[in-house]
Amino acid sequence: MLNKNTEVFMACEADYSEAQTVLFGAPFDSTTSYRPGTRFGSAAIRRESYGVETYSPYQDRDLEEIAVMDSGDLELPFGDPREALSQIEARAAEILADGKRPFLIGGEHLVTLGAVRAAARQYPDLHIVHFDAHADLRDEYLGVQLSHACVLHRCWELVGDGHIHQFGIRSGIREEFAWGAAHVETQKFTFDGLEALTERLAEKPVYFTLDLDVLDPSVFPGTGTPEPGGVSFDALRAAATLVCSKMNVVACDVNELSPHYDLSGISTAAACKIVREMLLALQ
Repeated sequence: MLNKNTEVFMACEADYSEAQTVLFGAPFDSTTSYRPGTRFGSAAIRRESYGVETYSPYQDRDLEEIAVMDSGDLELPFGDPREALSQIEARAAEILADGKRPFLIGGEHLVTLGAVRAAARQYPDLHIVHFDAHADLRDEYLGVQLSHACVLHRCWELVGDGHIHQFGIRSGIREEFAWGAAHVETQKFTFDGLEALTERLAEKPVYFTLDLDVLDPSVFPGTGTPEPGGVSFDALRAAATLVCSKMNVVACDVNELSPHYDLSGISTAAACKIVREMLLALQ
């Protein structure tokens, strides 16, 4: 059984035995290809969450009314992505085995692979809903297959064709988009078609991975690979809430906040609000 963390995301202080959702952080960014710093994201989200209210006027719900546990950050080996992924997988698998929902906070996007491995083992018909600026479908980046630029390709190897559904994508090499057209469903630039997808997947088990750089950098500059042309905060909030409230989300993550690239703190505040809205919609 996991023990409570001493510093938690606001109001996420339930005992493990009563929690429906269990947060944990993966402070890892050793494969980041542009600007590092996402290793500080999970701690910043936890710390700065106290600047955001527990009550959501969007949903008329309050974190004080639900049972969520924050189990803290994993202590990951910075230079070893294989071992880091193994530890993330083990934590997610423990939570899933106890009938609870793991909620991973990154970290770079590669950390998703560890949690998806655990979820795919428990749910063989797993689907992945992916919000991002980047396709992340390369087979390798600079000769390396375990990279944040390849994470959805590695996930595809676990779940297969037609089980990955991408939204907001606006960056990638030509070969990624060509490969993706044959193997995954990609909605460029927007969340168009998301509501229809919620109906089509019905009760299918879903892993929801949210790369915060899907937001436009004018809204969210605090990220390692900013990509102009993104969505607004409110569009992301509404889309994330739709996924979490209408789909059978068995595990999820939020990743790619690099807090020190935005000294105003606005990016971290945006991340905190997205995590809050997701937690409330999942219940």
